[in-house]
Amino acid sequence: MRGLLSWGGYLPRRRLDRAAIAAVAGSGGGPGTRTVAGFDEDTTTMGVEAARLALSPRTGVAVLPDTLWFSTTAPAYLDKTNATAVHAALRLGRTTAAYDAVGSTRSAVGALRVGLDLGAACLVVAADMRTGLPGGSDEANGGDGAAALLVGSDADAPVVAELLAWSTVTEEFLDRWRAPGDAASSLWEERFGLARYTELGSEALKSALQQARVSPGQVSTLIVAGPHERAARAVARASDIAPHLLADRLDGRVGNVGAAQPALLFAAELEKQEPVGERIIVLANLSDGADVAVFRTTEALAAYRPVLPVADQIAAGAPVDYGRYLAWRGLLPVEPPRRPAPARPSATAAWRNRDWKFGFVGSAGEDGFAQLPPSHLDDAPTPMADATGTVVTFTVDRLAYSPSPPVVFAVIDFDGGGRLPMELTDIDEHEIHIGQRVELTFRRLLTAEGVHNYFWKARPVRGMRAEGE
Repeated sequence: MRGLLSWGGYLPRRRLDRAAIAAVAGSGGGPGTRTVAGFDEDTTTMGVEAARLALSPRTGVAVLPDTLWFSTTAPAYLDKTNATAVHAALRLGRTTAAYDAVGSTRSAVGALRVGLDLGAACLVVAADMRTGLPGGSDEANGGDGAAALLVGSDADAPVVAELLAWSTVTEEFLDRWRAPGDAASSLWEERFGLARYTELGSEALKSALQQARVSPGQVSTLIVAGPHERAARAVARASDIAPHLLADRLDGRVGNVGAAQPALLFAAELEKQEPVGERIIVLANLSDGADVAVFRTTEALAAYRPVLPVADQIAAGAPVDYGRYLAWRGLLPVEPPRRPAPARPSATAAWRNRDWKFGFVGSAGEDGFAQLPPSHLDDAPTPMADATGTVVTFTVDRLAYSPSPPVVFAVIDFDGGGRLPMELTDIDEHEIHIGQRVELTFRRLLTAEGVHNYFWKARPVRGMRAEGE
């Protein structure tokens, strides 16, 4: 039996109220909110956060993948593999392969199919940042986020959702495209895409149900992902599956998260399912053709413990104003900090310190206390990325170089030993206080000469940790 072993969905903290767009751009906007990646986030950092949730021991699943796939339409690098940074942050083994599948929204579904076809456990990570020109529909309807699916067989761990069938239909036609370097996508006439996707999606859905020997009346949930919203609704209407079984696409609160949308919607629906008995979940994706997978949940779903459910993250968002969103995206040139720009990070120094820089691995001496940064006098590596700590003092710095000032620094006392001054993120300056509980998150400190400097920051604890776990 092969299928899903674990999952994690990640949404950035910030939310843009779509109603604020028209007042500045003169058009666009609409009701609801969309997720916005912070100034120190990109697809790599969000992918790391989703993968950490999927691999967390708190889920009750203790499996490390043999292969890692990373998919996005907005990679931090070209030429260089982005998956290797995810691999390093997760502290996976040297023999764990790491590959990119980037460029199209369909690439994430392709990576998932490859992972399900492999003979060993595979982690499929998808992340995206969807941006459009100010006032356009893509700006309002897009969203930022990530999801990770750990797939394998029941020889690796209990399968929570077994794959019953997969059907694919591929056809070349021009619906949505973006030239390398462009800030926004271009679209052909909407009715053309609607006609093509409705036919292809219906064909793939019918084939998948026949392969799985499942009738439309046996389906518990239908998920239809893809960038063409009207086509998704049309395929659902033509499916003979009851309308109330159609999954929420999270359009009004999250937006379309591109390559990450299929996995994120799958995670959100698994978290809502009553873990009693078998459920049939159909996952359809409309992008340059159609892919439809049919899953059946198992009894193992009842024992699975999502670390940070998608619904909880949606409810915990904080606002960002439209002007700051435009500045973060590079769509509104603003005066830079009146400080020297940071230098490009050293490739050799980063390599020498890769366990500390990417994995946040400290050291421990004979007394057992953690040393941060690690000391060359200690022999015991001490992974600290999953540690929590307490703010003992802090400062709000309005002079330090930052693309989004002010910078909040705090001295953190980590549980079990170790003290380190760190930058805080996902927090406004009026929210910080001494005694605050924080956890670690993988972020981008800066970019200089095209080189991204990744490291760890602290943020207020979220989810079960915030409730005292």
